[in-house]
Amino acid sequence: METSALKQQPAAAKIRNLPWVEKYRPQTLNDLISHQDILSTIQKFISEDRLPHLLLYGPPGTGKTSTILACAKQLYKDKEFGSMVLELNASDDRGIDIVRGPILSFASTRTIFKKGFKLVILDEADAMTQDAQNALRRVIEKFTENTRFCLICNYLSKIIPALQSRCTRFRFGPLTPELMVPCLEHVVEVEKVDISEDGMKALVTLSSGDMRRALNILQSTNMAFGKVTEETVYTCTGHPLKSDIANILDWMLNQDFTTAYRNIMELKTLKGLALHDILTEIHLFVHRVDFPSSVRIHLLTKMADIEYRLSVGTNEKIQLSSLIAAFQVTRDLIVTEA
Repeated sequence: METSALKQQPAAAKIRNLPWVEKYRPQTLNDLISHQDILSTIQKFISEDRLPHLLLYGPPGTGKTSTILACAKQLYKDKEFGSMVLELNASDDRGIDIVRGPILSFASTRTIFKKGFKLVILDEADAMTQDAQNALRRVIEKFTENTRFCLICNYLSKIIPALQSRCTRFRFGPLTPELMVPCLEHVVEVEKVDISEDGMKALVTLSSGDMRRALNILQSTNMAFGKVTEETVYTCTGHPLKSDIANILDWMLNQDFTTAYRNIMELKTLKGLALHDILTEIHLFVHRVDFPSSVRIHLLTKMADIEYRLSVGTNEKIQLSSLIAAFQVTRDLIVTEA
């Protein structure tokens, strides 16, 4: 009796120490919260034993990997899972040698004493080289009889057309707040997290439909601050608060250049803000503020240029000066138009 209790303790500790993303990963198709139309179609394929090759694509954290793993668990028992499923991730080497080696040998060997097909899951397939994708095309064609392939990617454009045409495609869009909130509330309840209403709103806003990101932010904020509010969520992610953005806009439009530059630099240093994040938030404000259309067009063009220059890796101080200058020019344009 004691030994079984001792065995249970490490198992419970292992589950307790898991990151929430893995701890609350859906285990069956019924546990998945979104894309019910896709899930019902796949469920029908499985029940009729007519699963085609699949290509699941869409932004991260929308349930692509969870869906196919839940399918695999439904198709195969635990003890045959290892021999029937081959899962390769972007962290594994997936050049042309791997397609010609392990993938080919796994797909070409038939299963004795078991009926049904094997499953090859290629996660993050958009990271595969062009040569590997071309080699895979032939493998998929040749061994369709006893192997099904499932490709998962974020960017469909990085998968060659020849592979796309051999698969049934499903797009997983970002999750809606209505679907995310109940799931987050369940985690909050089980983990006994102290969360405010504005904290939940901030979580959903910052995650942009990515469930994995939402759970990661929730866990890190809870561990760092003990209470999840709008302020702690924004502080934990290093994202500028709405009040900070309002101040920055106020300085750029109402102060002289030197004062605005000094104030923004002080705020950036104090809170560790990235100019890219500030720019993204200001862009949303520009759409909301009632600027004359010619002024708004000028401002958005300037901001797009700055964002591009930042992505190439230019100096943040110079780009901040450019951003302030764009707003000051805009202010003068508004005055002359008035």
